Amino acid sequence: MAGRLAIDFGTSNTVIAVWDETKKEGAPFHIPDYGYFHQYGSERFSVVPSLIHYAPDKRRWIGGQVFQQQLYDSPRTFRWMKRYIANRNTRKQKLPEQDVSFFDAGKDFLSAVLLFAAQELGIQDEEIALTVPVEAFEHYENWLTGVAEAVGMPRFRVIDEASAAALGYGAHIQPGDVYLIFDFGGGTLDVSVVLIEEQAGSQVGRRCRVLGKAGVELGGATIDQWLFQEILRQNNRQDYDEDVRSMSRMLLVECERVKELLSVQERVEISVAHPEKNVTFSAAFTQAQFEEMLDEHDAFTLIDQALRRALRHAQERGYDQDHIKAALMVGGSSQIPSIQKTVKRMFGKERVMLNRPLDAVARGAAAFVAGVDFYDHIQHDYAIRHVSRGKTGYEFRTLVQRGTPYPTETPLDNFLVKATHDGQTHLGIAIFEVGERSRKAAAGVELVFDPSGAARLAPMSPEAEEQRTYFWMNEQNPTFLNADPPAVKGEARFEVSFAIDGNKRLLITTKDIHSGATVLRDYPVVKLT
Repeated sequence: MAGRLAIDFGTSNTVIAVWDETKKEGAPFHIPDYGYFHQYGSERFSVVPSLIHYAPDKRRWIGGQVFQQQLYDSPRTFRWMKRYIANRNTRKQKLPEQDVSFFDAGKDFLSAVLLFAAQELGIQDEEIALTVPVEAFEHYENWLTGVAEAVGMPRFRVIDEASAAALGYGAHIQPGDVYLIFDFGGGTLDVSVVLIEEQAGSQVGRRCRVLGKAGVELGGATIDQWLFQEILRQNNRQDYDEDVRSMSRMLLVECERVKELLSVQERVEISVAHPEKNVTFSAAFTQAQFEEMLDEHDAFTLIDQALRRALRHAQERGYDQDHIKAALMVGGSSQIPSIQKTVKRMFGKERVMLNRPLDAVARGAAAFVAGVDFYDHIQHDYAIRHVSRGKTGYEFRTLVQRGTPYPTETPLDNFLVKATHDGQTHLGIAIFEVGERSRKAAAGVELVFDPSGAARLAPMSPEAEEQRTYFWMNEQNPTFLNADPPAVKGEARFEVSFAIDGNKRLLITTKDIHSGATVLRDYPVVKLT
């Protein structure tokens, strides 16, 4: 069965979908052993738990196999890989035979899923679709596409998860209407306002133009972290206690279970016993206490801010909240009742759709790779780094503003590049992707696994927070302007201008002021997101 394959790699679950040419829609695809069937309302579909276990005999258990082998809470099992990769966390977990990073584990997991799905579907040269969060940075896209290339799938298209979700709701979406996509998964909350437009001559008949986007680093894994802290509080313990360290993974499994159960029942009690010592952790939660915990950590405030930020961006393009036909809720964390109430309070329950929380993104990505078109805009700010006037450090000059449509019809900016020393022959420009600073969800703390595999709460350094805000995109190729003859210190040697093409590539045109010759014309420097 050949077809257009789409992979939605999630923090908690990964969903595979394939384009059904007969029905003209994306359909979830089941991978035996790796996947398990999930029932939501009247629909039944397959998901692959985003888990990988490295066995001592060098075998690897993937997804559902981890549950079958009862290895979910093993220190050799990796989870939340997407979140750590997105945050550039290079921490490695020590196993007796090797050290494994979350980048390694994520690559091994996703490679196995891609290869198995391609084999089952008979895919060879077909293009596949990969999904990324709205707030994904260039390094995550590079990692994701690098995995696809490494397993022999060089033809792929990348689409942001929130936009894909609009198409994933299928028959509910009508051309000419505006929708808000509320994608609350295991790692992030992504909000996107989209306009569905007619597409003349298209078999599918729809396309989507993104009007506004916003994202925040808040997800199911964050909520698990808060529950972990609450269990420690109820037992008057600290995360550095030896008993806690040895049981941290077992406790995190219970945190995830508590979160899921509180979505469907009023009260949950847990009791976790140490497998070797006479130590037991007990805790009780009600839905009201759970909601209070979310409120104490400003979850509802962060959700409200993300919603309003996306709506404000859409309003700048002439579409206000009244234009929104429906809010489509996507992601496992969107099933939490108090989260649903928050969205319903803003839009009214009649405008909130909840019937496809886990598979909408993969379904829509399959439609996208089959030819459904999207209009989009640049998601992040991009800046040029230069030495400050006082020469005490660096400053950033915004080059591309978030919300810029592409391709651009006129140059974005132009300026002069000066030599910093006599005899300089190689000059360049440092281009940075700039993220939003409003990452309050982490509150300066993140849940990490130490080399032994135990979970603990660690403060985030100012340097780490800064690194997540500014990412040097062309660090491997910062100097691409050649001065012949060599430049003189302080000399304005090159005049440069920038544009963006239809593939989101930042193009540079440069003129050598000394010779008057154009040395680069529409030269692609970096790929924007």
